[in-house]
Amino acid sequence: MLKLGEKGAILQRDNETYAIAPHIPCGVVTPELLRKLADIADKYHAKALKITGATRIAIIGIEEKDIDRVWQDLGMSAGAAVGLCVRSIRACPGTTFCKLGKTDALGIGMALDARYHGVQLPGKLKMAVSGCNLNCAESSVRDIGLVGKPDGWMISIGGNVGAKPRIGQELIDGLDDPQVLNVVEKVVQYYRENAKKGERLGKMIDRVGLNAFKEIVA
Repeated sequence: MLKLGEKGAILQRDNETYAIAPHIPCGVVTPELLRKLADIADKYHAKALKITGATRIAIIGIEEKDIDRVWQDLGMSAGAAVGLCVRSIRACPGTTFCKLGKTDALGIGMALDARYHGVQLPGKLKMAVSGCNLNCAESSVRDIGLVGKPDGWMISIGGNVGAKPRIGQELIDGLDDPQVLNVVEKVVQYYRENAKKGERLGKMIDRVGLNAFKEIVA
């Protein structure tokens, strides 16, 4: 039998009810999905619906006895909100919708989400994709951050938020879409093979050195 955490259920402040957050790739929703979430929240007397920092929509205040039924009604997988894995990928509208976009942030974000969301790693790893230098997806404070420029993608690595936030360091720029996906794969693979348990990417880079890391993955 799955544990509550494996079901994507997180105990709330009242120590009685739970929040669940279905996976919504890059935060793109349809009217049908929004209606479904609202109907299910009503059906199970949820206390709130909350848009999370990872662009999921959490249903808050679910009783433990209802968790399995809620997931069955949703017909969706859980967003990777906890554990040592790749979390939900953030992405701005990019050239799909935004007149300021320089690159296809949503397209690359969806590709990264399909490839990596929930993948188990030595530590948690967050990615974000911004389609221009305005950095709306906050790529500079993610373990792997992509920023679109007129000449292609720039990748930064080692950023994070938290008690001791840090800005990512530039790894490489001027990449087209296939190249950026290839470099991200190299970064993830090296991290998977060389990080210590619980070690964030930035800490691993501090240990091995940025220049040495560049020679291996860039």
